[in-house]
Amino acid sequence: MKYAKLGNADLKVSRICMGCMGFGDANNGQHSWTIDEEHSREIIRRGLELGVNFFDTAIGYQSGTSEQYLGRALRDYARREDVVVATKFLPRTEEEIAEGVTGQQHIEKLLNKSLSNLGMDYVDLYIYHMWDYQTPLYDIMDGLNRMVKAGKIRYIGISNCFAWQLAKANALAEKEGFAKFVSVQGHYNLIFREEEREMAKLCAEDNIAMTPYSALAGGRLSKHPGETSKRLEEDDYAKFKYDATAAQDNIIIGRVAEIADKRGVTMTEVALAWLLTKVTAPVVGATKIHHIDGAAKATDLTLTDREIAYLEEMYVPHKLVGVMAQNTQTAVKEKHVWGTGNQEI
Repeated sequence: MKYAKLGNADLKVSRICMGCMGFGDANNGQHSWTIDEEHSREIIRRGLELGVNFFDTAIGYQSGTSEQYLGRALRDYARREDVVVATKFLPRTEEEIAEGVTGQQHIEKLLNKSLSNLGMDYVDLYIYHMWDYQTPLYDIMDGLNRMVKAGKIRYIGISNCFAWQLAKANALAEKEGFAKFVSVQGHYNLIFREEEREMAKLCAEDNIAMTPYSALAGGRLSKHPGETSKRLEEDDYAKFKYDATAAQDNIIIGRVAEIADKRGVTMTEVALAWLLTKVTAPVVGATKIHHIDGAAKATDLTLTDREIAYLEEMYVPHKLVGVMAQNTQTAVKEKHVWGTGNQEI
């Protein structure tokens, strides 16, 4: 395993971050393909054996059971000071807004619940899961800063945002003396590269770590054309994100398979080795032991410049999908950006 500094934070993280969205009680979430605690523990333990020290979860994953599974496993298999734990919080609910719950109160409440789920006194990285247009940005940044000062958070990150939003938030933090976002978790992989237009440039300029999710496009970049899996068959959200562009994406996926066959490695290794040339640590979900084995091996694979160019050559612009499509629509509705609402960039 290789390691890197997480942006401007004093955190040394493995180049592979274990994504824990696949862990948790399927009866308490929206995903039927999640795995139970016994199998989650096996994968977490294997990740630790391979040198993974960076784990990403969220209070929204299976109603907090993902956090619970991760916390119990780490308590049994690792020392707290040896691992970097990230979790995320969601925007205020309509009920909270109606009741007058402030952004600061909301953050403290959800953080305390996450800490209880994890069985920890602090988290290393607390991530703003998606932009909240109904809560003043000052309240979000102030609320996070208060928790940093209280010792419950070491650093803060953000997810599912535009470059202008991250820049605006960190400018406010600098003005007010608040903690700044040290990382961003966006949608980025070999068949969805829209983060390269603005976000990657901002992160390079300000030394903000990129820790993208969907690193393997819901398994598409790890399967030869025609191969399938339970995740591919049952993950409706991933289908929503990728099915519309399957024809153009399959050309690139075919090239991943071609290079993998020539190099005698897996497609997972090729796809992640490419992403590792762009970002600090991709978040890689694992629901089987071989998933984390393949991800760890990717850190030892170096692609040639010609291979990288070959993989990138056939990319065409994609429309924003998933949370970021909702972000675009909300931004236009709230008149936070110019334009007509066309999501293609």
